[in-house]
Amino acid sequence: MKTKTEPTRESRVSLREITSETVRAICNLQVRPDQNRFVAPVSVSIAQAYFEHKAWFRAIYAGETPVGFVMVYRDGDEAEYFLWRYLIDARYQRMGFGQQAMARLIDEVRTWPGAVELLVSYVPDADGPGPFYKQLGFEPTGEMEGIEKVARLALD
Repeated sequence: MKTKTEPTRESRVSLREITSETVRAICNLQVRPDQNRFVAPVSVSIAQAYFEHKAWFRAIYAGETPVGFVMVYRDGDEAEYFLWRYLIDARYQRMGFGQQAMARLIDEVRTWPGAVELLVSYVPDADGPGPFYKQLGFEPTGEMEGIEKVARLALD
């Protein structure tokens, strides 16, 4: 019987397809309660992805442990790529997995047709993810998506 090893800061981060064997564990991932207003639950995101053919989504793993979820709106015909959902489970935040996963995602998006930028929107709240995206190089575009600020990361 396999024993589950908890990830450490040194664990390798990867983006993996979600399967029938892993979907329940992925759906159980949650942000801290005070972050719930910033991101939808994974189960809702996966359901939405199955009804939006331009959704690309993966589980974020640290070693062999699922630690997060990412979903991108991917329109290769228009070369439009928008980070739609992104979360790291509360138990695994502040371990560097978020930055590593974003690096993997950015490398992936760079391989997509015509990719020159990755867009994201976020609630401009003092406790929101804005500083995280800024640290990664995302710059506000001045546009709003409802109540959310839009930011752009140049991929070239």
